[in-house]
Amino acid sequence: MPIWHGTVDAIQFRSLCEQARHGGGKLVALWGSDELARNAGYAVHAALVTATGMLCLTLPLSVERPAYPDISDIFPGAARMQRATADLLGLHATGADDHRKWIRHASWPGNVHPLRKNFDGKTVFSTEVDAYPFVSVTGDGVHEIPVGPVHAGTIEPGHFRFSIIGDRVLRLEERLGYTHKGVEKRFESLNLEQGAKLAGRISGDSTVAYAWAYAQAVESVTGTTPPPRALALRAVLLELERIHNHLGDLGALGNDVALAFGFAQFWILKEDLLRLNSDLFGHRYLMDKVTPGGVACDLDDQGRERILRMFRHLEHEVRLLKDIYDEHAGVQDRYLTTGRVSPDLAAELGLTGLSGRASGQAWDLRAEFPCAPYDRLDVRMVTHLNGDVAARVAVRFEEVLESMRLIRLILDQLPAGELRASVGAAPENALGLGWVEGWRGEVLIALHTGKDNEIHRLHPHDPSWQNWPVLEHAVIRDVVPDFPVINKSFNLSYTGVDL
Repeated sequence: MPIWHGTVDAIQFRSLCEQARHGGGKLVALWGSDELARNAGYAVHAALVTATGMLCLTLPLSVERPAYPDISDIFPGAARMQRATADLLGLHATGADDHRKWIRHASWPGNVHPLRKNFDGKTVFSTEVDAYPFVSVTGDGVHEIPVGPVHAGTIEPGHFRFSIIGDRVLRLEERLGYTHKGVEKRFESLNLEQGAKLAGRISGDSTVAYAWAYAQAVESVTGTTPPPRALALRAVLLELERIHNHLGDLGALGNDVALAFGFAQFWILKEDLLRLNSDLFGHRYLMDKVTPGGVACDLDDQGRERILRMFRHLEHEVRLLKDIYDEHAGVQDRYLTTGRVSPDLAAELGLTGLSGRASGQAWDLRAEFPCAPYDRLDVRMVTHLNGDVAARVAVRFEEVLESMRLIRLILDQLPAGELRASVGAAPENALGLGWVEGWRGEVLIALHTGKDNEIHRLHPHDPSWQNWPVLEHAVIRDVVPDFPVINKSFNLSYTGVDL
């Protein structure tokens, strides 16, 4: 995939964003960095997709006034990224409509910025009142329902503030970031080898995608080319990750509309696959199996046959369950037209990943800019136009079948050879990018190197950054009881946007 990186001024920064948008491009990520140790003030970075590849812009900012032009009017998904950059680094988007805090909550004072190099992580701050200014909707008959941040079940915290009239949703406002873990700061104390373990734990359901993106970033700055067998096995692991997540979601989506049978059947299938992962690769969720330079596991002929044998059973069961979901009147009544995001709205807001493909956004990194081995697999992108819960369910069904097809192709032509290439030293002050289509959407790792193979700055970007704001639009005009199934049909990551 072609990647261009350049340093720009403020006028060029905004102009290039406008040009990318007008040319059908999109924003993948925006992040900041502290360059004071390099006598360079601060910097804000933006990764853009164009028709020909990725364009990464770096805008240096002064110490006295670390501000940059707002781009949320060009790419609406940038708004929360800009707010997080202000919380974590004190870099402000000039001209933005929304300057409310996003990640900070009451965890540290407003004049403290945890991602600056002079931040003392041992300091204990006194608790302050959060007082987050939610937007109020007024009018006769309008009232609010606050949900969360603590929810029933073992899930991460998130607050959802509904403004409703009757049982119809007029507005939803989200408040996330309740469990800020300091992951990005932790990366700055690690070297390239140590960082691989942490990268695989950014969002546990996407460990393969993050680990592969991290490996790509390291390999790009060190000039490392993984062996063909390692690349093929990475794709097998990534598609297995896609399958088990889709299976779990399909079960949960059945459960949310009172089809407990579907929940039970899909979670049996998911559990069977997770156990196979453990048997063949040593970890149910495949953690630490993708490493810079290659992979840390192999697959013998017996393991290959076990996968193919399971797929014969899995494909039969998935097709049967799809027929049941499609023909179940109660299920379809809850799915059809519920939580709809039109293709036009999806394009305007930058909806990405499986949710975007369910709303007519024909974008899948495996097909648009395929890396090896996807460049020889002819990935069949799954898209639908309705953009409702039913469409997002249909994408999952079809992607499970497509992932099995891809794995079969890979195993049929699995190259022989080494599993890992040696990784050399990285130059100081280099930028490496890793970009992988995970099961939820595209995952980006931006790696800035320091001295002696140390990490100067690392920004992991989850597609949930783009998609959480779209969920607020998807529920408008639906009834409050439909929110759980709408929310689950997106299944966005809390931890991926709270690092």
